[in-house]
Amino acid sequence: MSRRKTERQLNLVICLLSTRRHLTAQEIRQTVHGYAEAETESAFKRMFERDKRELRDSGIPIQVGTGDAISGEEGYRISRSDYELPEIELLPDEALVLGLAARAWRHASLGEAAANALFKLRSAGVPVDSEAAPGLTPAMRTDEPSFGPVWQAVRDRRPISFGYRKPGQTETENREIEPWGIVNLRGHWYVVGHDRVRGARRVFRLGRVRGEVTVLRDGPEVVIPEGVDLRSVVAGQRAEPERTAVLRVRTDSAHALRRSALRVVPGERDSSGVGWDTLTYPYADTPDLVRRVASFGSRAVVVEPAEAREASAAHLAAVAEAEPAATAAPDGLGAAEESGAPARGPRSADQLRRLLMLVPYALGRDVRVPEVARHFGLSEKQVVADLSLLWMCGLPGYTPGDLIDVDLDAAKETGEIIIGNADTLAQPLRLTADEAASLVVGLSLLEALPEAEGLEVGALKRVGEKLRAAAGAALGSLADSVQVRLEGDEQVARTQRRCADALETGQRLHLRYLSGYLDQVTERDVDPMGLVVQDGYPFLEGYCHLRRDVRLFRLDRVLELTVLPYAAEVPEGVGRRDLSGGVLQRSDRDAEVVLDLEPTARWVTEDYVCESVAELPGGGIRATLRTPAPAWVVRLALHLGPQGRVVSPEALAEETRAEARRALEHYRAPQTSPKLVETTSSPE
Repeated sequence: MSRRKTERQLNLVICLLSTRRHLTAQEIRQTVHGYAEAETESAFKRMFERDKRELRDSGIPIQVGTGDAISGEEGYRISRSDYELPEIELLPDEALVLGLAARAWRHASLGEAAANALFKLRSAGVPVDSEAAPGLTPAMRTDEPSFGPVWQAVRDRRPISFGYRKPGQTETENREIEPWGIVNLRGHWYVVGHDRVRGARRVFRLGRVRGEVTVLRDGPEVVIPEGVDLRSVVAGQRAEPERTAVLRVRTDSAHALRRSALRVVPGERDSSGVGWDTLTYPYADTPDLVRRVASFGSRAVVVEPAEAREASAAHLAAVAEAEPAATAAPDGLGAAEESGAPARGPRSADQLRRLLMLVPYALGRDVRVPEVARHFGLSEKQVVADLSLLWMCGLPGYTPGDLIDVDLDAAKETGEIIIGNADTLAQPLRLTADEAASLVVGLSLLEALPEAEGLEVGALKRVGEKLRAAAGAALGSLADSVQVRLEGDEQVARTQRRCADALETGQRLHLRYLSGYLDQVTERDVDPMGLVVQDGYPFLEGYCHLRRDVRLFRLDRVLELTVLPYAAEVPEGVGRRDLSGGVLQRSDRDAEVVLDLEPTARWVTEDYVCESVAELPGGGIRATLRTPAPAWVVRLALHLGPQGRVVSPEALAEETRAEARRALEHYRAPQTSPKLVETTSSPE
C-alpha cells in the first residue's frame, strides 16, 4: 500500500508541475495513474484530500484556483516559482559556515532536516561541505521527547497543552499556552509563551513536561508580541545574588566555590602546607547555599550568617543519621515514565521526499547507490527499490516516452545511478520551514561562539540572508523563535581562542584542569584534536597523555592553559570520539548506582542520564544511573541532604554518611577556627 501511495503522489506532483492551468479533481482522477483504484466517488475524495494534505506537509505548494470556468469548480496546480529552490550562490567562506551550521544538529532531532537542506542545496549546484573545518564540532541535542511537537507548534503558530510537573511538586498540572519560541540555555530547552491558565507570560522547561504534548488546531494563530526577547525572558528566571556569606574552605579544595567568590583570603598553613582559606561568597537563596557548600563535605563550612550555618548543620545531620535504604524494590514500585516521543511519520512521505531530492541530485552527476544510502540512512537494497518505483512514474499518458528513465541494471551491478527523461523534476524542491530554520538556528549558534575557528562574522550574516531569501515565506518567523544562548565569560573566550590557535599550529597544550566529577585539579598535557560546542558549552577534544586516551575538557573548567613549544603528536590509529550519544561517554565499566529521591529532587533525573526512573509510593522516585566516578555520587548525595539518599552500593551509602559526620565536626567546633578533619583522596 505504501509503495502504491508513493507512486500515486509522485505522479500527482509531476502532473501538477507540468500543467499550465488548474486541473479539477475529476480531471486528476481520470489523468493521474493510481486514482483509478478508488472504486467510489467518496473513496476518491478521501484519497485525494489525504494526498493533498501530505504533499503540503512535505513542503509542496499546491495552489487552488478555478479549474472549470463554466461551473466554477476548484482546480489545482503547482507553480514552479513556488516549488523550485531559488538560485543561491555561496562564496567559499559561506559554504564553510553553512556546513558547520548543519553539523550543529547532526545528533539531534533536526539532524535529518539539516542534512536534507544541504542535499537540496547540493542538488542545485551549491558547493556545501558538511565535513569542512573538522577542527570545530558545534552540536545541539534535543533529548526531550516534547521538543518535536513544541517545535511544530512554534512553526505553525498553534497553541499547545501538556502536563507539567514543577520542581518540588508530586502532582502534574495541566497547562495550555500560546508558544512564542524555544530557547536553549545551559543545555536545557525552554518554551516561552502566554499561559492561558495563569493569564501571564511563563517559561517551561521541556524536560519537566509529562506525557504527550497536544497541538491545538482550532482557533486563531498564536500572535507573538512585538519586541519580546526570548533569551532574556528565560535568563531572567534565575535569581540574582543579593547576600553574601563567609565560608571557610580547605586548601586546594572547593574550587567551584572559589571561582564564584567575591574575595578569597588565604589562611595559615601547617607544616605540610595544609590550612583553610576564607571566602566571601554571594548567594540569593539560603537552601541553595547550604546545598552547594554541603556537596564539598568536610572540605567546606559556612561560618556566617548564623541561619545558614544552622541550616547547614541540620542538612548534614539528616545525611549522617539516615538509615540504610532497602535495596529491594519496595511494594508498589511503578514502571518507568513513558517517554511520550512522537511517532515517526508514514514511510511513503519519507520516500516521496527522498525521490524529489534524488532526481535533481542525480541528473548530470556521477552519483552512486552507496552515497545515497549513507545520506538517507538506508540500505543499498532500499535505494534500488526507490529507483525501481521512480521508473514507474512520469507524465500522464504513461507511455515509454512519458515515464522517467532509470537504468536499474547499472544501479544493481555497478551502483551507478543514471536517470533520464525527468526534466519536470530537474530543479530541487524549495527548502521547508524545518530545513531552513535548522540551518539559520545553526548559524546563530556559530555567531555566538567566540571566534569559532576564525569564521568571519560577515560570512555568517551573508549566508543567513541568502538562506532566508531562498526559503521565502515558508520560513516565516520560525528561525527567530528558536534561539540558543551561550553562557560564557571573556576568560572562556580567551581559552577557546588559544585552543583554536594551538589546533592551527599543531602545538601541545598544558592544562590545569578541574574535574567535572570530583573537587580535584590535575595537570594535563594534551595534544589538541578539535573543538566541540555541545549545548552551549565549549570543549577541547584531545589526546590526554595522563590518561593515554582521547578526552573532552570543558573550557570553563580550565584553570590555566599553557601552549607548549612542542608539536602535538596524536598516536597513530587514535581518532576523535563519536558524539552521537553526547559528550558524556558511558561504558559497561561504569558503576551502577541507585538513588531514592524525594519529589523535590526529581531534577536529578532531568539533569543526569538515568538508566531507569521508577515511581515510589508517596510521590518519590528511584533512579538508577551509571558513572565512571562513584565518589561523585557522594558529593551529589551530600548536596541532596534529606531530599535523597544512596540505596546501593551500600559501601557508597556508608561513605556518604561518614563524610557527613566528618563535615558536622566543623559545626561543633568554634566558628573562628574550624577543626581540620582528615579525609581520604578519591580517584578522578
